[in-house]
Amino acid sequence: MNETPIPPSAIRAPSPALLAMELRVFAELPRFAWRSLSLHGLPRGTGQPLMVLPGFLAGDFATLPLRRALARLGHVAYGWHEGVNLGMRPQIKQRLAQRLLKLHAHHRAPVALIGWSLGGVFAREMARHHPQAVRRVFTLGSPISGNPDANHMQALFRLANRGQPVKTDPEGFRRRQTPPPVPCTAIYSKSDGIVAWQCCLENPAPNTENVEVRSSHFGLIVNEQVLGVLAERLAAD
Repeated sequence: MNETPIPPSAIRAPSPALLAMELRVFAELPRFAWRSLSLHGLPRGTGQPLMVLPGFLAGDFATLPLRRALARLGHVAYGWHEGVNLGMRPQIKQRLAQRLLKLHAHHRAPVALIGWSLGGVFAREMARHHPQAVRRVFTLGSPISGNPDANHMQALFRLANRGQPVKTDPEGFRRRQTPPPVPCTAIYSKSDGIVAWQCCLENPAPNTENVEVRSSHFGLIVNEQVLGVLAERLAAD
């Protein structure tokens, strides 16, 4: 669905109330586990490869339930194999590109990229530099537009990096707002307590769409509505 854009300067980080509601994830996880037992009514894949990239301070263990569900739907689901996501590093950028190209060559087919939160930023950049190897990009609550400061990730960054100052790159952020030249599906929740939902939207373009779901930020990776969107788009591809 399309949302009316507002000036980036008017976008603020989610309220303390929404941040506190992130505890919903402890209820969302068992619901997803129950839903993934049957997967009734969801379209099936035919062995398409996909890679799931975790959010900040998360790793492949966090994305395992989603990858298992997608595998049960007939897709070949891979993790990112880079441990805990502490932000982009030159060596990680290089290894991700190599992994993408190897999967593309191995399957002889483009790879779908699913990026949760910061992982979605990585996925879009992988697709920007190697569009021939990417079938589609899905972002789940990823800060890809609007105000780069309208989130609570900076506090997490300081915690993970021992109080180092957060270095902003407004020009780089502006460039990254342009979607990569592949189909892009941005999945977002208006009750996201970590990233302002307005910042999770793709700019309007022939190859982009924005899909709203009901979820916490942490729960986007274990949400049955998200799984439904992924399954439908992947089967259509």
